[in-house]
Amino acid sequence: MSYFSRLTDIVTCNLTHLLDNAADPVKEIEQIIAEMNEGLAGANRSVKTAKANEQAIQKELQEHQEQVFHWKEAAKNSLAMGDETEARNSLVRKQEIEDLMAGLEQQHQAAVATCEHLTTTLHALQARLAEAKRKQLELTEKAGLTETSAQATPETSDEAPSLTSSRSEEIESELAALKRELGQ
Repeated sequence: MSYFSRLTDIVTCNLTHLLDNAADPVKEIEQIIAEMNEGLAGANRSVKTAKANEQAIQKELQEHQEQVFHWKEAAKNSLAMGDETEARNSLVRKQEIEDLMAGLEQQHQAAVATCEHLTTTLHALQARLAEAKRKQLELTEKAGLTETSAQATPETSDEAPSLTSSRSEEIESELAALKRELGQ
């Protein structure tokens, strides 16, 4: 049985409700975690692709900015040499590139928003997976299967979840703020 057809299904699922209706909650949570891991892998790929797209557009914008500078300088040089027609042609090229850049800037804004959205979804998926692993540990302890389950899925231990460096920095910053709040 497939539990999730979309990533939003993982984010919005109620694990307790899914497991309450299961004949074998331990096996069901294993299936749920496997599906979540697949979803997480897909989300990671999507985030990487979105970041690559955003960076490619940013690079293209920078290249066009250099062309704008080039055509402006060409127009200045043509005017200095008394060739107003060539200066005008250079400014036409400059304007064309600026028009292209205006469209690329909109695409860049959309790419940044997409990347932020996918990253937020990825973090939500990671949180839901961590919750499922804690639930799995709870169920296996209740069923007396702690040893075999711990061997099968070592990431369900009470260790701190693995964090990206940016997430780790956020946690450390928040921890320091809480310490200041408590006067420690």
